[in-house]
Amino acid sequence: MAKALEKMSLQELEAHQKEVAATIKGYEKKRRSECLAELKEVAKKHGFSLDEFTGGKAKGGSKSKGVAKFANPADKSQTWTGRGRQPNWVKDALAKGKSLDSMAI
Repeated sequence: MAKALEKMSLQELEAHQKEVAATIKGYEKKRRSECLAELKEVAKKHGFSLDEFTGGKAKGGSKSKGVAKFANPADKSQTWTGRGRQPNWVKDALAKGKSLDSMAI
């Protein structure tokens, strides 16, 4: 096989390299999927869900978005919790010299 590789052009070798990388990735994904299914079966056999052990999605629980702390003075329906990226209306107000306290609910 090594002698066959030596006869290939650079483009052919690079194409094979991409094929091998994709095949390896697919193989790893398949193994991971099989392992996950096996782990779920073992947990189910004992009366549990795998998520209970891994900290995954809790049964029946939902994540809250948070309470709005700021509102757009021009349009009170636009609110922001103060977490995450600032909405454009907050950025615009801050650029005009307003403070966050002036937009607090």
